This record gives sequence, C-alpha cells and structure tokens, in this order.
Amino acid sequence: MEVIRQKLGGADDLRIRQLKAQQMLRGDIPDEELEEYVKERVLFTTLEKAQNWARANAVWPATFGLACCAIEMISVIGSPRNDLARFGAEVSRASPRQADMLILSGRVSIKMAPIIRRLYDQMLEPKWVISMGACASSAGMFNNYALVAGADRFLPVDVYVPGCPPRPEALMYGIIKLQNKIKGDPDLGWRERYRARGTEERARFPREGDAVA
Repeated sequence: MEVIRQKLGGADDLRIRQLKAQQMLRGDIPDEELEEYVKERVLFTTLEKAQNWARANAVWPATFGLACCAIEMISVIGSPRNDLARFGAEVSRASPRQADMLILSGRVSIKMAPIIRRLYDQMLEPKWVISMGACASSAGMFNNYALVAGADRFLPVDVYVPGCPPRPEALMYGIIKLQNKIKGDPDLGWRERYRARGTEERARFPREGDAVA
C-alpha cells in the first residue's frame, strides 16, 4: 500500500473563495450561483430538533448497577476501548438528581423494584431507561418468585439490550438507538426493516369444537 501525503485546500482554493467573496460584495455573482452558495452554508431547523439533538448528545447515565451486567456497563463507561465519550454519554453521576438515563444492568428483585422506582422519580426530566440483559428484561435464567419478570412492569423502558450478559458493544449500540429515538428519528424495528409482518407469534386458545388430545 502506498501512502501519499498532500495538503488539503491549497492556496488556489483560498484564492477562488476570496474572488467569489469579492463578487458577492460587488453584487456581480449570478442569482443561480448565489442561491447555491447560500444553500451550501445555511442550515434551517426547528427549536425542537435542535433541543433534541443537544439532549441526545449529552445524556448523563446514573452510576447504578444491579448484578453481573453492571461489570459490562462499567467497561463501557470507563475503558479506553469502549469509550462513551465519543457519543457524549460519559458524564456519569452518582446522584439521580443529576442524571437523565438509567441503565438497569442485572436482575431486579421484588424488594429492589420500589427503590429503583424511587431513583427514577428523582431523576431529571426528560429521562430515559435502558433495560440491559435478559434478567432485567424478562427475569432471564433467574426466573423465580423473588424476581420481577421484566422491568417494564414498574418502569417505562425505552430500549432493550438482549444478552446474558450483553457485550459492551451491544450496550453502546443500544445507547446509539436511544440517541436516535431522542432526536425524533427512531430506527425501524426488524419487522419493518426486513418486511417481516405476519411472523408474530400469538397464543392460540382452544375454541369450541377443537379436538382435545
């Protein structure tokens, strides 16, 4: 492989921009070129979109872990390989009053559920929740009488990250999905993306006249 070094934007490009600026000041530039020049340099948006963009790139997760998935969450926030600072989500806060994203990383016991709900109520508005791992989403392999079978029973969950435990890359992918959702441009689900409508599994109850084994 041959590596070639060359300067970007030489003196000729600068001279061309200077001449075009002089033409604009004199009013000699044609209307078509002026309109194209303005389109390249002016960005129109709404206050709501700008606000959502700022929120998506400045989510502050709470330093809150529940079980073994918390180790993977810590490696996302603090490790040099998987660094959330690239996505603006590295500012972790120990106080829920300074955080706006809660990552449920592990199994949720029935005794712990009201405490998590209290932490959620103390968080800033707007706030978001990521359910990380199979245990937080559906009780997972510890599906017994002492656990809550799904964090959505007591919290509004925005993004589910499957796995037991999910890798740090999976959590980063889930945070990116959440950022797209905050910006008002959520990604399509896999059924919409792959046109898989009609593949849902539905429970069928026996009706009158069905043969019973």
